[in-house]
Parts: sequence; C-alpha cells; structure tokens
Amino acid sequence: MATPRPVSPAIQRLQLRTELRKARKEVGLTQREVAREMEWSPSKLLRIEAGEVGVSVHDLRPLLGLYRITDEGAVERLLGLARGSRKMPFTEYRDIYGPQFLNFLAMESSAFVTRAFQPLAVPGLLQTEEYAEEMIRAYSSDRFSGPQLQRMLEGRMLRQEALDRDDGETFFILDEAVLRRQVGGPRVMRTQLRRLAELAAHPRRQIMIFPFASGTATFQGPFTLFEFDEGMQPFVYWENMRGPAEISTATEEFVKHLEIFWELEERCVKGDAVPRVLLQMADHIETEPLDPALPPSTAPQDGG
Repeated sequence: MATPRPVSPAIQRLQLRTELRKARKEVGLTQREVAREMEWSPSKLLRIEAGEVGVSVHDLRPLLGLYRITDEGAVERLLGLARGSRKMPFTEYRDIYGPQFLNFLAMESSAFVTRAFQPLAVPGLLQTEEYAEEMIRAYSSDRFSGPQLQRMLEGRMLRQEALDRDDGETFFILDEAVLRRQVGGPRVMRTQLRRLAELAAHPRRQIMIFPFASGTATFQGPFTLFEFDEGMQPFVYWENMRGPAEISTATEEFVKHLEIFWELEERCVKGDAVPRVLLQMADHIETEPLDPALPPSTAPQDGG
C-alpha cells in the first residue's frame, strides 16, 4: 500500500482560509462583526482569510464556536490544518517579498498543474542565475540593499526546486519577444536559451513559444494559473499593468484566463520543435530569424 503523500503547509493554509471564509458567510457574519466578537483588530481577520498569516489553535477554537462548527471530526480536521500550516515556505524572505507574492510562492511550490503566460521575461522558475541577477538588478536595485538583492537571487534559485517534484506538471507559453530580448547581453541570453531547451525536453515541463507570426498574443499582462488535487479551488495570479498583482479564486476569472491560455496554446510552436528552435536561436542569437523547421546544424550561416 502506497504511503500517503504529505500535504504541504501552503496547501493546508489555503484550505483553512477557504473553509473559514465559507463558514463565516454561512452564518451571515461580516468580517467586522467577527473581529468585534473575537476582540481582534479587523486587519487580523482580513490577513487570516487572505492566507497572509496563520491562525493559532488557541484562536481557532473560539472562532469555530462563533461559526457554529461543533462536530468533533470537523473541529479536529480544521485544527489539524491550523497546526500544519504554521510554517509556510519562503517566510524567511518576508523582508523583501510582500504578502501577495509570498502567497504566490506558496502556491507555486504546491500546485499540481501550473500554467503561465509570459510576454515580458523568462519566468522565474526557468531563469538561469545570471539572467535572474540581471532582472533583479534592473527592477529592484533602487529599493533594496546589496545583501537584500543577493537574497532575492537566492530565493529565486530556491523556487526552482518546484520543477524537481515528481507530482507536478508545468506549462509555459513564452512570447517570442521574451526570447529575442537580450537580457544581460548575448552571452547571458545564449546560456538562458540553452537552459530553456534543456528544460523543454522534460516530459512534465512543456515550454511553448508564441511566435511573432501568430499575431497579437493578448492585451493582458503575464498571468499564472494554479490547480491543486486536494479538492481546492484553483487560483489565478495576474500582473495588472495599472496596479499591483492580483490573486483570485473566482471561478469566472480562472476560466477566463484558462480559455486565453488554451487559445494561445493553439497558435504556439510546441512539442519537439521547441528545443530545436531554442538551440537555433542560441546559436544565432544576434542575427538569425526564428525558423522552427531548421535544426541548429543546418541553419543558414551569417552571409549565407
């Protein structure tokens, strides 16, 4: 008999926050009313329901009483979720990452299906260390100290352990512009393209390219879809061009973005052609156009 797979702290916190919000609504209480009854600040309940902080067993017992959850089995299950979710991944980076991005990292490390569309840069999960260093320096150097920037790089590399899990699938769509933009110059980008080709050859990691020839990709920014196998709602995380990134469990938002992803996927270069294209681009990074039909060894040379 197979040993049950342990449920991650991130999943347990997401489950607990979902069930607590549902229970509050079922008894017809507002967040303000609950905070007053529990003698909490309103922000404490907001943060618990957002999954930004855990809730202690000491606090959870009276909260469940307020929500009229008295069944012994249900109480013990929710208390177990609270105990199991105290240690969240990446909490040691709270000084450099905001609560929403920490939630994103928790989902990224626990999801069993991840789909991401990226029209601007190579996703963090796929970046080489040099590429990541260039991106961090470009977007964060004016707000953080040298040691903090180094910890950002360390955290980004640590995230990539999610790719080594045997029970997760990842699907990435990269706009061709992402592959053409020479972040860090030709040498850094050449190494990054070869790394992408290596990753694309893995059966549980699908990397697809949305080529210029396919026209407009979407007027939205980057987004990521997370699905879980514990009966949890899926999540969508998108980067709003007019404001901060957002996370939503709304079914209609998830379905809308999933349909966008599938529509983009239909117009992508995918499958065995992807590593070949990426290696071709790496070999001819400065001058050659993308041609899915040509392997690196037969691509035309400069001046030919």
